[in-house]
Amino acid sequence: MEKSAIKSTNSVLGLLLLFILIGCTPKKQMPITEFSSDNMEANAILVDVRTPEEFEEGHLPGAINIDWLAADFKAHWADMDPSKKVYVYCQKGGRSARAAAALDSLGFEVIDLTGGYEAFAAAKK
Repeated sequence: MEKSAIKSTNSVLGLLLLFILIGCTPKKQMPITEFSSDNMEANAILVDVRTPEEFEEGHLPGAINIDWLAADFKAHWADMDPSKKVYVYCQKGGRSARAAAALDSLGFEVIDLTGGYEAFAAAKK
């Protein structure tokens, strides 16, 4: 093999390794059953990313509703302070994981409350 081909292969392998490591960075998560709004930082935001209809059926105390499925989800965050920690949850965990990734890409520090509102409600029974 030529030196340039080896160099090119090493560069590609290095980039591949970098992408793998970035993709494996642990996400910040907390089981929703361990969450308490009493333990949130003073300037943190608790966000329910379910639909307004789901939100009206029940939500965590102090939560605001910003629907992940709405076309303007990211627009809601344009005027928010990215230095505030954001706690997100949904019904079971899928939407909040996607919302957390989107908010992370916008520069917010995000904690995904895993298990969702369904787990929270079940734990209260």
